[in-house]
Amino acid sequence: QVQLVESGGGLVQAGESLRLSCAVSGRTFDRYAVGWFRQVPSAPGKEREFVAAITWNGHKTYYGDSVKGRFTISRDDANNTVYLQMNSLEPEDTAVYYCAVRASSGNYYYMGSYEYDYWGQGTRVTVSS
Repeated sequence: QVQLVESGGGLVQAGESLRLSCAVSGRTFDRYAVGWFRQVPSAPGKEREFVAAITWNGHKTYYGDSVKGRFTISRDDANNTVYLQMNSLEPEDTAVYYCAVRASSGNYYYMGSYEYDYWGQGTRVTVSS
């Protein structure tokens, strides 16, 4: 079994930064891709929005249009941790952020939530104006 634990969320003002962490433990895989998604709590029926993804080797990253240029995804495989650096936060970034792992992957990034096998419980980010 794989456990994902997100941390680093909180309440910030517009323009400030946060760094989210996703600690991966339990069974690990040699080539696991990671993605970050977010969901607005007031819209539970809405599909989770793709935020960022990184390939198993860290060579490729991809971002959703709404966060390009402001967010950066990275991974530290020595510590089984993936990060999401979020700069210039906006009130529209307010959401619960989830990390997800795809157990077996090629040298691709994955943007669909259905493409991931394991999910964390989420960490809440609130950006005030």
